[in-house]
Amino acid sequence: MDISATHLLPLLLTLILALVLRRTLLALGIGVLASAAMLSDYGPLATLAYLGDSLSGQFYLDGWQSWHLNVLAAMMLLGVMTELLARGGAVAAFGHWLERRIRDGRSARLGIMLLGWLVFIDGIFSCLVVGHISRPIAERYGLPKGQAAYLVDASASPLCSLVPFSSWGPYVMALLAAISFLPLPPLAAFLEIGRYNLYAICTLVLLALVAWGNWGWPEAQARPTDGELRRGSPWQLLLPLLTLLTAAVILTLYSGAQQGGDLAQWLANADIGTAMRDAALLACLVALLLSAVGGRKVGQLLGDLLHGLRNISLAIAILLLTWMTGKAIADLGVAKLLAETAELWLSPRFLLPGIFVLCALMAFATGTSWGTFAIMIPICAEIAHSLAPELLLPALSAVMAGSVFGDHCSPISDTSILSATASGCEVQQHVLTQLPFAMMAALASLGGYVLFNLGLGYGWGLLLALGLLPVMLALLRRLTRSNNRVIGQ
Repeated sequence: MDISATHLLPLLLTLILALVLRRTLLALGIGVLASAAMLSDYGPLATLAYLGDSLSGQFYLDGWQSWHLNVLAAMMLLGVMTELLARGGAVAAFGHWLERRIRDGRSARLGIMLLGWLVFIDGIFSCLVVGHISRPIAERYGLPKGQAAYLVDASASPLCSLVPFSSWGPYVMALLAAISFLPLPPLAAFLEIGRYNLYAICTLVLLALVAWGNWGWPEAQARPTDGELRRGSPWQLLLPLLTLLTAAVILTLYSGAQQGGDLAQWLANADIGTAMRDAALLACLVALLLSAVGGRKVGQLLGDLLHGLRNISLAIAILLLTWMTGKAIADLGVAKLLAETAELWLSPRFLLPGIFVLCALMAFATGTSWGTFAIMIPICAEIAHSLAPELLLPALSAVMAGSVFGDHCSPISDTSILSATASGCEVQQHVLTQLPFAMMAALASLGGYVLFNLGLGYGWGLLLALGLLPVMLALLRRLTRSNNRVIGQ
């Protein structure tokens, strides 16, 4: 097939629909359909045949696609586990346990932050769990609602984007595995990308500084409580999470150790898909057992399982369509066209900052970081591979960093909405009070990406990004004091 500029139309259609409709699944579906029609000379039967072959090929193509199957199984199991913990009383019990151990405003802020870091399995789950637990704590110790929502939101997606054993890990690694020229195995690539994810790192550091020093917020005033605090146990929540983390690490290292070598070679040779699937299954069984022991009936447990599968189904559908989009892009020869266009119009000197800003704008407009990953990771990988192959992994990191930043600033983001509502805060107030801190982390990240692009090394870029944070916090404190107002008041 001759490659022409018209072959870019399905991809452009996907991008435009994602921005206008703000529905990633629909945009990807229409884009795949348009690609299939173009590849089949617009014949209806041939188009349907291509779509069927493309979909079935994600599961079986000259043998079972074990990576795809394991990733999908892990995502479904994590979705089920999330619902078991939320609906089985584990979250409420942990909240009662935590409330009894907090003594002042600082420990309240640190407790909310550490809980967000503990509940790493999913961004949305983290927002819901930490938001509901933090609400009575924030009210008791007089934390502003905007601050509570910020502590919840800032500890969710940034951490999930760095942890391979969260629901983000299998999703992103599945996208990475589809890149034929990826220089590392998916797990090693994910870890390296996380190392360069300056926005996530800066956001977590900034969050710790705010939680400890209460920068930019009014002083908390503890309020008297009515009656004695309820007792609760942390173990119904902690045991499944510890099982997931421990089993994932052990199974990953064990699968890699079968090939011999040192620790680095174990990680490179690890079967991360199987390890994640089995670890999620073990953790899910532990959560199921604890829910049953806690009094959940068989009918209720079946309802929890079905609810978890239903909640994760959208992410699974997006992932399947992303894989199909990748195949269509390859069949149309779009990658070659993008590479040639990038060489003509883009400068390698602005590659990383440009990708960061572009993905931030798209995530802000669509309200989804996962949807932005699905569309932009394949595109930016091709561009980086053409312009500066040595910057491929930092470029993919810029995709993730920019997407999470845009998602944080978006008033239509699911995590922004859930963080606000679960914390008892208005969505608009949460977006406005979080924006200055998100912008500080973004500006610090841009500074680091500029140094990466200049070839000054990872250490200098990270040092600049982290060094800018206290400077900007000090400027924020001085500005708010001079204007006699405080953010979130």
